[in-house]
Amino acid sequence: MAFPQPKPADGKIIIYPPGVKEITDKISNDELVKRLKMVVKTFMDMDQDSEDEKQQYLPLALHLASEFFLRNPNKDVRLLVACCLADIFRIYAPEAPYTSHDKLKDIFMFITRQLKGLEDTKSPQFNRYFYLLENLAWVKSYNICFELEDCNEIFIQLFRTLFSVINNSHNQKVQMHMLDLMSSIIMEGDGVTQDLLDSILINLIPAHKNVNKQAYDLAKVLLKRTAQTIEPCIASFFNQVLVLGKSSVSDLSEHVFDLIMELFAIDPHLLLSVMPQLEFKLKSNDGEERLAVVRLLAKLFGAKDSELATQNRPLWQCFLGRFNDIHVPVRLECVKFASHCLMNHPDLAKDLTEYLKVRSHDPEEAIRHDVIVTIITAGKKDLSLVNDQLLGFVRERTLDKRWRVRKEAMMGLAQLYKKYCLHAEAGKEAAQKVNWIKDKLLHIYYQNSIDDKLLVEKIFAQYLVPHNLETEERMKCLYYLYASLDPNAVKALNEMWKCQNMLRSHVRELLDLHKQPASEANNNAMFAKLMAIAKNLPDPGKAQDFMKKFNQVLGDDERLRGQLELLISPACSCKQAEVCVREITRKLANPKQPTNPFLEMVKFLLERIAPVHIDSEAISSLVKLMNKSIEGTADDEEEGVSPDSAIRAGLELLKVLSFTHPTSFHSSETYESLLQCLKMEDDKVAEAAIQIFRNTGHKIETDLLQIRSTLIPILHQKAKRGTPRQAKQAVHCIHAIFTNKEVQLAQIFEPLSKSLNADTPEQLVTPLVSLGHIAMLAPDQFASPMKSVVANFIVKDLLMNDRFPGGKNGKLWTPNEEVSPEVLAKVQAIKLLVRWLLGMKNNQSKSANSTLRLLSAMLVSEGDLTEQKKISKSDMSRLRLAAGCAILKLAQEPCYHEIITPEQFQLCALVINDECYQVRQIFALKLHKALGKLMLPLEYMAVFALCAKDPVKERRAHARQCLLKNISIRREYIKQNPMAHEKLLSLLPEYVVPYTVHLLAHDPDFTKTQDIEQLRDIKECLWFMLEVLMAKNENNSHAFIRKMVENIKQTKDAQAPDDGKMNEKLYIVCDVALNVITSKSTTYNLDSPKDPVLPAKFFTPPDKDSCNNKCYLSDEAKTLLLTGKPKPATVLGAVNKPLSAAGRRPQTRTPGLETGSNISGNSEPNSPAANRGREQNSEVPETEVSENEENPVILLTVVPAKTDKKDEPVRNKTSTERGKKRTAPAAGSENIQQIPEEKKSEETAAPVPPKARRGRPPKAVSESNAAKNADTNKTSGRGRKRVAANQESPAEPETTNVKVPKQQETNVKRAPAQRQMDLQRIQVLDSDGYSVMELESTPESSAEELDLFKSYESSQNEIDNPKLAEGSFLKVRRKSMPKGRRQRL
Repeated sequence: MAFPQPKPADGKIIIYPPGVKEITDKISNDELVKRLKMVVKTFMDMDQDSEDEKQQYLPLALHLASEFFLRNPNKDVRLLVACCLADIFRIYAPEAPYTSHDKLKDIFMFITRQLKGLEDTKSPQFNRYFYLLENLAWVKSYNICFELEDCNEIFIQLFRTLFSVINNSHNQKVQMHMLDLMSSIIMEGDGVTQDLLDSILINLIPAHKNVNKQAYDLAKVLLKRTAQTIEPCIASFFNQVLVLGKSSVSDLSEHVFDLIMELFAIDPHLLLSVMPQLEFKLKSNDGEERLAVVRLLAKLFGAKDSELATQNRPLWQCFLGRFNDIHVPVRLECVKFASHCLMNHPDLAKDLTEYLKVRSHDPEEAIRHDVIVTIITAGKKDLSLVNDQLLGFVRERTLDKRWRVRKEAMMGLAQLYKKYCLHAEAGKEAAQKVNWIKDKLLHIYYQNSIDDKLLVEKIFAQYLVPHNLETEERMKCLYYLYASLDPNAVKALNEMWKCQNMLRSHVRELLDLHKQPASEANNNAMFAKLMAIAKNLPDPGKAQDFMKKFNQVLGDDERLRGQLELLISPACSCKQAEVCVREITRKLANPKQPTNPFLEMVKFLLERIAPVHIDSEAISSLVKLMNKSIEGTADDEEEGVSPDSAIRAGLELLKVLSFTHPTSFHSSETYESLLQCLKMEDDKVAEAAIQIFRNTGHKIETDLLQIRSTLIPILHQKAKRGTPRQAKQAVHCIHAIFTNKEVQLAQIFEPLSKSLNADTPEQLVTPLVSLGHIAMLAPDQFASPMKSVVANFIVKDLLMNDRFPGGKNGKLWTPNEEVSPEVLAKVQAIKLLVRWLLGMKNNQSKSANSTLRLLSAMLVSEGDLTEQKKISKSDMSRLRLAAGCAILKLAQEPCYHEIITPEQFQLCALVINDECYQVRQIFALKLHKALGKLMLPLEYMAVFALCAKDPVKERRAHARQCLLKNISIRREYIKQNPMAHEKLLSLLPEYVVPYTVHLLAHDPDFTKTQDIEQLRDIKECLWFMLEVLMAKNENNSHAFIRKMVENIKQTKDAQAPDDGKMNEKLYIVCDVALNVITSKSTTYNLDSPKDPVLPAKFFTPPDKDSCNNKCYLSDEAKTLLLTGKPKPATVLGAVNKPLSAAGRRPQTRTPGLETGSNISGNSEPNSPAANRGREQNSEVPETEVSENEENPVILLTVVPAKTDKKDEPVRNKTSTERGKKRTAPAAGSENIQQIPEEKKSEETAAPVPPKARRGRPPKAVSESNAAKNADTNKTSGRGRKRVAANQESPAEPETTNVKVPKQQETNVKRAPAQRQMDLQRIQVLDSDGYSVMELESTPESSAEELDLFKSYESSQNEIDNPKLAEGSFLKVRRKSMPKGRRQRL
């Protein structure tokens, strides 16, 4: 390529520095370089003050800018020329010698190209390149270009060149000169064009940032240095892209969010004008765009030193709003951001809490999961970063419907507990903050899911009490954990050990079956055992297949069986267990299969059965810890547990472990410590120690004679003079561990039986307990003497006599310590009778018949067997409960179940509707427990149907749960046991329907066969049972139930086969049941899978010659049962205000009215007050009385009075309008407001005639009449108790608004003549309008009215003096029970 020849500039002669010959194209490159170096040296040494030299070398300066030099192919020549030109700009500054704009542009483009030589720092010419850069930066030579029109092209090329050549081999000086050069252009120019800005910003985007980190750093420092100048340009760029949507303005438009992030990190001031634009983008309609902005802002707000949230509150609030975005990924991104924000900005936790609360209930599983991860991540970094409310969200999610969420929450809490409680990494304050976690995690063991149970076991073994700790440390951890758990957590932990022990038993039995010869029976037994094991593993369906495979492996591999036997043997230590598990998993592992579901399932099994915590060494350590607590040398106080609590909890822990690991206790040292506990004053400690001896002391008599000789006198002393529970355990302990137990028991029985004295009841309880258990454990030995004790003392002297008058406290229940000694003795006497009979297990002497008659008489007499009215209401409640539970206990023994008559069964069933809340509660629990163990006959499940009448919503809900559980147990039992199909009549839950029908037909409340309200009650009770049974139509069960009810109509009541009215009641209940079934089911009309069998004890065989197709329900009754009818309005409904605080009852004293408060000291906690689904349409106001009041004063339901005179006599006998039954009671509402005098006449409308009821909450009673009640606790009628309206029940009021119809107001005004009679005799109504008590204006009650067996009819038809005597007061008298209920016995 030919280059132009150098010519003299402007015809002037070019003068070269001394020693430099003329530079022409004729010379070689080497010579040219040599001469140019001398020129460079000359210009380098010149300064701006050398005017002569400047003029002298001006032609040379112009000559060096000629095309020959600027386009010379030699790199060295170009570099030297560039250095000369740079010095020329320095020498001639501020005016350049070059006047042509084109020439200037060519020169600076030439110089810029030479700067690329800076890239190679190892080049021999690098120093000259550095000199060139330094010169340009120092002189700011490029500022000359501002005068050029296309200067931007030069600057862009310069910036790109510098950013491209910078690398990690450059030192700080190179970077500083580059920064000086570029910053001078930015800061001294008129502005930064978009292309020039792009040349800077492009180095910030991730793709370029990762390629050239030095260019990124250079751009970052440049932007920070020129922030104030460049900020408007940046704002303009983002405004066009974000707001105006002009993505074409720059190639970097698609990287705006990355750029904003980087710019914010460099200097937030660069984005002062940009942030408001992001708020606009946050509200975009495009979900993906909102997501991008949220991701950006999450990084900006969450950055460690970011103050954006405080500086830009509107943007922060707008961002928080995206937590509720409709787009799932946006919400998810917000939740993920919260973790960084909590860790980097704890001050923003308050703002985030409310939004995280909402997201913790997000419908999306992933979001709920990430909320937990967010909170736990922050908590693990520093617990102070998460407040109690945030931890509460995690706590809630442990009950999430999704397993993944529950697992994350549980594991997260476990990790926090281990870090801050177990390891105490943040001190006591942090440990106290998360101390609740251990209880919460163990509570989850109550869940039905096997996955939850397995995870709790894993958490316990890894986080609560880590199994890899040394034995002493592990036991210390367990000891203090057990002492600090709440009661429910303790029960859960005990249940966990129980389940693991049960699974070990299953595996042990499976291994025993392997030792037996093969047979079909053996195979069936093995299959049943495998099914039982699979139920205790996750995903029971797959577990069954894997367990079958595991069973085959066990059959083929004898060594594997040996390892498994060692693992579950009582002598296996924790270290041996680890070795066994490792060996078994190694044998089952398959290297070629990275994921082995079969091995995972076997691991689950091994983890559950391996004794990783408890062995003989561990028990010894626990005993030593307890000894230290007894001696006062333990760290109890440091661990936050009092010494007494530690000792008691330690004994309880040992007691539980004595059930699951009895052989681990067999050591002299352990038993010596337990003997010391027996001598302690703490009754519970001694009781637990006796129980441990009972469970573990089988070898004491042969191996530890010294322990035996010390233990026997202590057990005798506890059986005679210890607490009742100690006496029970002492008798059982003697029976369990001594071979000469007959002698030992006789030594206890004889002195106790001779020392019984009814005049000192406080000394009777322990002897009665001991005698009862001795009679049960050794019936043959003590049959004859026990019968004498029962006949002469228990019944004659104790139960049939009331020696001491009870306290008249007006309560229906009192705490144990307030119960009179005589009643406590009577309760134990009843239990003794039951234990005596359970020991005999036969009725040859007819003792069981006599006992059942006695118990029934006690129920009929409401607990006052002697009818002398000496004992208090609360004591009567105790005796009723004892009698009901005694019948339940006897019914569990087949020989006694057969002789319990239907009448006695019905009396027992009515206990579940007792007036005392605690009686109902305890009776229901015992009923549920016995049914759950399949110990009670199926007919007793029908008793739960009566719970539909309970006024307390909590009790109804509990009864429903009991039904669900029992039905589930029975169905599961039938599935798991093939032999159960032969006993379907006693196991199949659907067979409870005939018992329910029969029980409801004999309900003493069911007196009028066509009364709509009574039929509605029957329907409610039936549906209470059928709703649970019909939840799933398994095997066409709906048709089976229908067929069963239809078959009942073809029979007669076996209890009274010739009683036409009784049979009619039975058929009406059947019709109501059929009505319910047809209205609730769509498959009832299909063919029944099998022909049902009816119990012969309750129904006669069907009459084959006739067919009962008659419908005993009228069409109107059918319609009303399905649709309901208007309720009677209540005038006083608006006055009944709910309590301001749950569980607290305002005490108000009304003039002339003093009502004793009947609040029990052990009332239950409050329960939710919402109505059940089937009661949602009820408009009846709440009852404002106390449920456990002896004679509650309640508000009267006002019923419109009829003006027709012929109806008046009827109104005095039968109910005309009754409200729908059952509204939940108001907790503690015995405080009744007074009503203004002017309203009394309207509010005391025509009364509804009396009718004794039980099992209903009374509706409202006129306050005007209640205000006149002076003494509500004096008189009491006889007969079975109804459920009181609102004893100290745990339910809160279910409030409803009631409007008074105009028609009712008119009717009230039409009855002026009736008002006088209303004032003289006001009947207190229950929920169906039946009278349960009357308010009389007589000064006194006659002895006749107090008679226990005063007829109901006579009291109903009494007419008192129509005029109120001067100075008289209103009296409350309960109505006596109906004849039907009295005559059951």
